[in-house]
Amino acid sequence: MSDLRRREVITLLSGAAAAWPLAARAQQSGRRMPRIGVIDDAPNWDHFRQGLRDFGYVERQNIAIEYRSAQDNIDRLSRAALELASLPTDVIVVHGSPATRAARRATSTIPIVTIGVGDPVRAGFATNLARPEGNITGNSQLSPDLIGKRLEILKECVPGLVRVAFLWNPDNDSNLVFLEELITAVPTLGLQLVSAPMRTSDDFERTFAAMMQRRPNAFVMTADPLGQRHIMQITNFMASHRLPAMYQLKENVAAGGLMAYGVSLPVLFRRGAWYVHRLLQGAKPAELPIEQATKFELTINLKTAKALGLVIPPGVLATADEVIE
Repeated sequence: MSDLRRREVITLLSGAAAAWPLAARAQQSGRRMPRIGVIDDAPNWDHFRQGLRDFGYVERQNIAIEYRSAQDNIDRLSRAALELASLPTDVIVVHGSPATRAARRATSTIPIVTIGVGDPVRAGFATNLARPEGNITGNSQLSPDLIGKRLEILKECVPGLVRVAFLWNPDNDSNLVFLEELITAVPTLGLQLVSAPMRTSDDFERTFAAMMQRRPNAFVMTADPLGQRHIMQITNFMASHRLPAMYQLKENVAAGGLMAYGVSLPVLFRRGAWYVHRLLQGAKPAELPIEQATKFELTINLKTAKALGLVIPPGVLATADEVIE
């Protein structure tokens, strides 16, 4: 073997050893394979699994992932969390406030990583962001400036905007925070708020019928998992009623929505793997700060704007991170 080839092999082996987590080494020594619990697997969890692979964790090789389905139903969430806690699991990973609350009720000892939660402090999941204190850590997609900025963009793009409908889930603590901030923000912009609460999938038709009776000029929603399960139904409803809508996720714009201003969920899910890695290495959840989103992206669908008869101001287009034509 040439010296050059020998150095390449040594470099490759050294890199693999550095990336090989303690979990894999524990498996070789005969200890139990680490087990992660996940509730309501969905496409964004692929980014979480990729994040795990970046740290050397490969599902069914050196880490086990237990999945439970709840479809964001409160009772099913509770059962799913209790099942994962009783297996037991080494870490439970959840998305959103309802699943986080269910996991916290199921266990006060197993570490919980929450991904894309709203306001973890006001929801009671953590004492503060820097030192959560309990068994929950992770990341948040809420920012104090988010609500007002979304309304400002919407008002600039929708001439004569007066009434803004807000779809929200009363069982999601983070949605309550959004509602409170909207109630504060709409008067400063000369707007009125139309509340459209939806707790379950069965509420969809009734909620939207009641909402339209109040004749909103525009519509906003959060990244609540329940709403995301109905996103095609929602975007089709907005199109059929020619109602401009502001979403929180750019994926909703790709699905036909008008515009979105918010964080990248794929980034948050991938970052969730870092927390799992640290916890499996022995870190305590109380010692890992909850990260708050600092970067937000504006995505605009010009095809949808044209169908709605809207002309997006050049100044708004210039600030967009992505424009779909």
